[in-house]
Amino acid sequence: MNQLTRFDTNALNRAFLGFDRLFQDMENRFTNQANNNYPPYNIERSGDTYTVTLAVAGFDKEEIDVSVDQDQLIIKGQKTKTDQTDGIEVLHKGLGFRDFERVFTLSEHMEVRDAEIKNGLLTICIQRIIPESLQPRKIEVKQISV
Repeated sequence: MNQLTRFDTNALNRAFLGFDRLFQDMENRFTNQANNNYPPYNIERSGDTYTVTLAVAGFDKEEIDVSVDQDQLIIKGQKTKTDQTDGIEVLHKGLGFRDFERVFTLSEHMEVRDAEIKNGLLTICIQRIIPESLQPRKIEVKQISV
């Protein structure tokens, strides 16, 4: 079995001023992903549009919360209803209906457009919107006659 080893970023923090948050984010991401794989998700890209799809079977629309806080997309699922199993014996319970929180760090100029749930899949559309001042532009070359 592979074991996750903690990487000491203190030496790098001293060498690269201002990048300490980057190293902390990387370390936290690797640490958290080793223990958290629920719910499963896909990330797809088509040009400047990104789609995050999470498998949230068993959750109603009201039990899912999607929010953006600064540069983080936060998706929470919290079951509000309990299944009543009066007189029913569950022989196998393979579907996970546990609460979850999944956080994605967004790059600059990313805007969460919409979210929808259909057939047990939560789909979130994210668009990269680059300001006009940062987009490539063509400079006209003038000819000056002497």
